[in-house]
Amino acid sequence: MTPPAFSVLLPVYAGDSAPHFERSFSSATVEQTLRPSEVVVVRDGPVGPELAAVLDHVRATSVVPVAVIELDHNVGLARALAVGLDRCTHEIVARTDADDVCRPERFARQVPLVESGYDIVGSAIQEFDDEARPGMVRTPPLTSAQIARGARFHSPFNHPSVVYRKSVVSAAGGYEDLPLLEDYWLFARMILAGAKGCNLPEPLLLYRIGAGAYARRGGSRLLRSEVELQRRMRRAGFTSRSQMLRNLLVRGGYRLVPESLRKYFYQRLLADRSGARRA
Repeated sequence: MTPPAFSVLLPVYAGDSAPHFERSFSSATVEQTLRPSEVVVVRDGPVGPELAAVLDHVRATSVVPVAVIELDHNVGLARALAVGLDRCTHEIVARTDADDVCRPERFARQVPLVESGYDIVGSAIQEFDDEARPGMVRTPPLTSAQIARGARFHSPFNHPSVVYRKSVVSAAGGYEDLPLLEDYWLFARMILAGAKGCNLPEPLLLYRIGAGAYARRGGSRLLRSEVELQRRMRRAGFTSRSQMLRNLLVRGGYRLVPESLRKYFYQRLLADRSGARRA
């Protein structure tokens, strides 16, 4: 049987670590039991010499075909992904990021589910700083019904873990600029359009979390994006007025509390959204 053809979409920018990118690229290509047909790397603006050298190296030596799209200046994640998705050759596209690590069975588990009729398939992810000592598992809602219910309050997929149909993403309007929440807004529109999705409970992606991770989940910039997200979801009919107000109070308030409290609430309340009992 011919293996399914699919693309990997991987953005990179000046703030990414060259060794982390190299590790991420290897985990998404030669280490996979089901290898992609191509990798589309979007270089979002100029990068430093070390990262540029790694990009040149993987482009020249990869056993999986690589296309590197070089944007002249940094345009942000949403626009970079929109450009990259347009360049992906195949209908099935897997997302990953430049500092995360795919487990070897990731694509072998997810891609056949998309082939079977799902429009988007994500998974649990496991946080790590040291790959030898992975930490907390973040489990999203698993079934289509759980995803639809939960999406009114929180993002229903871990973005770097998803595999989706390019045509379904495009039909929903694709990536739209909304700093730090562009993925949630895309998923809401896909669900509104009738996309069929699921998440796998296994942590198929190691999600790198380092210094400043919880600080990045708060602050005035993210609060502005949160308010705009809630306005868009309400205008689209995705949420009710009461749901919007609840989200502004709870999610908006979460952006404003001190980092120590944000970490506490995240680890205690938000990490496992599957509805299943935590181990």
